[in-house]
Amino acid sequence: MPLTTTNFSICPSIFLSRIRIRSPSPKFPPRFSQFSISRPNLTSPSAAMLLPQNPVLSDVCASAVSAAVAASSLRLWEETARRDLFDQKLNRKLVHISIGLVFMLCWPLFSSGPRGAILASLTPGVNIIRMLLVGSGMWKDEATVKSMSRYGDRRELLTGPLYYAITITLACVIYWRNSPNGIAAICNLCAGDGFADVVGRRFGKRKLPYNQNKSIAGSCAMASAGFLSSIGFMYYFFSFGYMQCSWELVFGFLVVSLASALVESLPISTKLDDNLTITITSMAVGSLVF
Repeated sequence: MPLTTTNFSICPSIFLSRIRIRSPSPKFPPRFSQFSISRPNLTSPSAAMLLPQNPVLSDVCASAVSAAVAASSLRLWEETARRDLFDQKLNRKLVHISIGLVFMLCWPLFSSGPRGAILASLTPGVNIIRMLLVGSGMWKDEATVKSMSRYGDRRELLTGPLYYAITITLACVIYWRNSPNGIAAICNLCAGDGFADVVGRRFGKRKLPYNQNKSIAGSCAMASAGFLSSIGFMYYFFSFGYMQCSWELVFGFLVVSLASALVESLPISTKLDDNLTITITSMAVGSLVF
């Protein structure tokens, strides 16, 4: 089938894109047509940098900004935990959902090379040290313990919260913002796992037949939240020119989210920490489909 080109005007104007429609890809059923959206020339990869004329100083400033944003987010949830505005388990999951995604929103502030990725990773990297210090008792921080633990035990920070910080750090350094694998890993860990718990606790009356600790509603919420947030960040980074939009990516995000939700629902994720099993599954499956 010959290549045909169709222009679509999408508001706002920054999303004006050229969509190329070709014959169906062999990876998909015939009803799917492959599409790819080329990045508009209205933005460049350096458009969001604070000081494009001085990339080194710009990355240093971006690191400070992202650290301030992450610290402010953590401070917000620590304050809500201190004031008991939410149930402790809900507050913990709100931290879980928001911190990684908010941090990923700051990635366009950095340069595209390894220096940008490394400086960006300092923010979650510092949080690794923080979890080790607070979890081991070397640094007392009751607000952090209350906002991030299930039962108020500081030693809990040495498992789930520590794995969480390590995952985001590795995804930042290894994959960075032009890789769908990093997006999928963070989105399924943050949005997917977070909404699985929130929805499961409220609407999870029907349990899974192979794991009575997990619910059908929670597993569906995890797959949906992980997938939709991955698509959202695909378009977010597309708007800055870091990646293309295609059915292959959409299908890949769906596969990774379904696989992560499946593994999270297994009894092994109850014995191990699901932050660990979700991360390993997302990265392993992502390396196969992307």
